[in-house]
Parts: sequence; structure tokens; C-alpha cells
Amino acid sequence: MFSTKNISPRQISFFTAFILAVTTGLLVFVYDRRWEPMAVSFFVVLFGGYLLISFVMGRFIYRKIKLIYKFIYNTKATKREETYYKYILPQKSIDEVREDVEQWAERRNEEIELLRANEQFRKEFLQNLSHEFKTPIFAIQGYVDTLLNGAMENPEVNKRFLEKTASNVERLTNLINDLDEISRLERGELNLLKQNFVIQDIVKEVFESISIIAEPRNIRCHIKKGCESPIIVFADKEKVRQVLQNLVENSIKYGKQNGTITASMYVIDGQHVLVEIGDDGIGISEKHLQRIFERFYRTDKGRSIDVTGSGLGLAICKHIIEAHGQTIHVRSREDVGTTIGFTLERKKD
Repeated sequence: MFSTKNISPRQISFFTAFILAVTTGLLVFVYDRRWEPMAVSFFVVLFGGYLLISFVMGRFIYRKIKLIYKFIYNTKATKREETYYKYILPQKSIDEVREDVEQWAERRNEEIELLRANEQFRKEFLQNLSHEFKTPIFAIQGYVDTLLNGAMENPEVNKRFLEKTASNVERLTNLINDLDEISRLERGELNLLKQNFVIQDIVKEVFESISIIAEPRNIRCHIKKGCESPIIVFADKEKVRQVLQNLVENSIKYGKQNGTITASMYVIDGQHVLVEIGDDGIGISEKHLQRIFERFYRTDKGRSIDVTGSGLGLAICKHIIEAHGQTIHVRSREDVGTTIGFTLERKKD
């Protein structure tokens, strides 16, 4: 059945010329009452009209459409593109051209939205970076000025202020080191030294290493019942240790007094292992969940609790796990707790 939806320019030219030829032929027949002049008129108008209309459409209409395509591609045409403009484009229907332009407009809108999001991210990043550097620098400046203005003569003040200055210098050093590490991770410069190891052993080592900061808050760290059986994974042992260290330290910072941190491990499909670190702390509201792996991103509640961290820990965790070709996710609810999980490859034979 004839459809006007995908009609081509040549079809438009032919049907327009055909209508003109039929009309002209009928007029000639009505005037002359002979078949020969009617037939001659019909074919002359059909052929001549077709050529003329095709020329007009090609010369004016598709010339403009060709300019639109060049604008869409926004580059100097290659020989292949020139062939496309010359032979393929004129075969396209107006609806196909419209669809191409609509798809291009949709892609442009997506690019614009992405640019806007990146610009907003850049502004927030610079603002957060400024804040993270400004706090310890101003503190150091205050302690040094106080010492220079006479406090050096007081041994008690002298020592206390120097200790606080050293603490803020250490914070700056850690911040710079974290920035350097995440920059290398984002550039893909992380060299993974993968090996088989028991994931429970690393979790236990991390629990032991951070027990000194968990004990003052009476936070208990343990492996979930039923997850004690050794599971062997194939990954970079030290990088996984770093991820677990960051996650457990976060759980301690944002956990509650007398709380619990639980580690669990599951073989999920025979080829991957899911590792989760959960706590019963302050939790994270839903509106923040999509952004917690961004550099420097912290909720207002989180920032008020942790004034010394760099805000890069979770971003580093995300890059390390993604460098393994795996995924990391978060589940959380305010005043209930947070669980962050990631997958690892199961042992290699």
C-alpha cells in the first residue's frame, strides 16, 4: 500500500510530474479530441516536469538539507561523506531527514546536560578542595602566629601548639597523598598485582589494625555468622586491604557508641564474591546516596562528625574496585545504618 511517510524526493518529483502530465493530457484531449496529441503532451510534461522538479529539489531544497547535515557533523566533509551527500542523502525521505535531525538534537541536549552537570561538579569540587585545604592551613597559621607573638616562652603552650600544628601538617600531607592517588587512579595508572588469598583473613587483619580506634567507642567488629568459611578471591591483596580499611574506618567514624560493624562474604554466581561492610550508625539519607562516591562529597551531618578526613576515601575505594573490573554499591537508611558492598573475582586455578 502506498505510504507518504517514507516517500523519497524522486518519488515526489515523479508523482508531481505525473499529476501535471495527466492534467495537461486531459486538457489537450478535451480541446483537440485526439489521442496522439494527448499522449505526446502527457509524456513530454511527465518527462520534462520530472527533470525540472528533481532539479529544483536537488538544487534548492536538498542543498539546504546538505548544509544542515554538514552543520550536524560539524567537520570538513571527507570523500566518504561527500559521496553520502551526493548519492545517498537525495534518496532519503523528508521523514528520515527529520528523524536524523531529531536524533542529533537529542544527542546535543544530552551533551549539554552532561556539560552542565560537569560544570556543577567542577564548581563543587573546587569549593570543597578550597575548604579542605583552608581549614588546616588557617589552623597552622593561627598556631604559628600565636607562638611568634610570645607563646614560645611558655613551655606548656609551646608544646601543645606545636603538636596541633604537626597534626594539621599531617592532615595536609594525607590530603595531598590522597589527591595524588586518586589522580593516578583516574588516569588508569594503577598496576594491580593480583593473587589468590582468603578474604576473611584480610578482614580480620583490618579489624585488628583499627581496634585501637574502635575500642574507645566500644564498637564491636565481627564477621557475620555463616560467613566464616574461607572464601578465596583473586585480586590485589593490598588494594583490597586499603578498601576494607577505608570502609571500616568510615563505619567507626559514623557508627554509634556501643555499636557493631559486621563483615559478610558471599559467593554469588560461582565466579564472583560479594563483600559487605555494614554498621548500625547514623546512616545516609536517600538524596545523598547517589553522590557519596564523589570526591570530597560529604553530607552536612557527616562533615560535622568527621572534621579531619579528606573526603576522598570512598572515591578511592570506588576507583580501586572499578580498576578490578568490579562494582561497588551502598545501602543505607538514616538512624538505621549503612552497608557498603563490592564484588571481587573468585579464585583463579
